[in-house]
Amino acid sequence: MSPADDSPFGSLSLEHSSIVDRVADELRRAVFEGEIESGTPLREVALAESLGVSRPTLREALALLVAEGLATREPHRGVSVASPDPESVRDVSTARAVLETAGVRNWPHASEESREAVRRALAAYEDAVAAGASYQALNRHHLAIHLSLVGLTGSPRLVSMAESIVAELRLALAQIDRVRRNARDQAGTHHHLLDLLEAGDIDTAIAELGDHLHGAEEAIIARLDLD
Repeated sequence: MSPADDSPFGSLSLEHSSIVDRVADELRRAVFEGEIESGTPLREVALAESLGVSRPTLREALALLVAEGLATREPHRGVSVASPDPESVRDVSTARAVLETAGVRNWPHASEESREAVRRALAAYEDAVAAGASYQALNRHHLAIHLSLVGLTGSPRLVSMAESIVAELRLALAQIDRVRRNARDQAGTHHHLLDLLEAGDIDTAIAELGDHLHGAEEAIIARLDLD
């Protein structure tokens, strides 16, 4: 028996794991960019052939998407891209409001590093708008601003929760019109929020954030025609 056989870690394979992760990343990209619509069956044979991987590898990647809520698995029907519903969209919005409001409220006590992260996220979004970036890029920068607000809490666990919630939100956003309709207005809204924080007007900033999140919730549901 070789030394590797005696090792409790002998079964680990970084190369195999990285392939699974890359397959999962490509599937996420296709879902988030709207290339694969909600409800689309994720057929193992066809996907494995398209991506040039084995079915077991593809199956592991699909399991990651199911665990993240981006796909669903039903007995005798296999795995499909998850479909947003009004209840889940509203629940995600409620969770976002709790986490982001906690961050905004903590602005006066947050570290300078956390506050600077908000400024950088907003600047990156404004630069993307000015450069005429793709919908996918604008969506990513926009959500990064909201994650930075949660970062003001100073809690890695809350940030991790927010990241999971953002993944669900991106699934819903991927299903709506991928046109930069109001990117500049969104940048202005977020800049106003930051101005309020810099001025120490926390109560107004919280109210502004609440209005923004509620408006986003209603826009998603309206565009998905979920009501």
